[in-house]
Amino acid sequence: MIKRDELDSLCRSLTGTSNVIQWGGASVWKVGGKIFAVCAVWGEGADEKISFKCSDSSYQILCELEGVIPAPYLARAKWVQVLSNASLADEDIQSYIVEAHSIIAGKLTKKARTELGL
Repeated sequence: MIKRDELDSLCRSLTGTSNVIQWGGASVWKVGGKIFAVCAVWGEGADEKISFKCSDSSYQILCELEGVIPAPYLARAKWVQVLSNASLADEDIQSYIVEAHSIIAGKLTKKARTELGL
């Protein structure tokens, strides 16, 4: 599974993104002030987990994979959480994160997209 620094590097390279550290040290990535990806350690002694927004069809497919679960608190909005033992290749995770950015950016107003260079 990709590590936090790799996620941060990928998200930083996407247009119009910002990063905040919140919720006990989670790396939270936003576009236009709306979250599209999170990397955090939840629970004592736990591994890093990556959560991201996905399309309805991707959500269904991903939730059937070993090591991918509906994201706590965000599943109703079609977010998944990738655990360290996920049967998902790093390249696939990266592609889904780029897609998450696009999904959230697409929901912004035209004015916001223009201001962000999207």
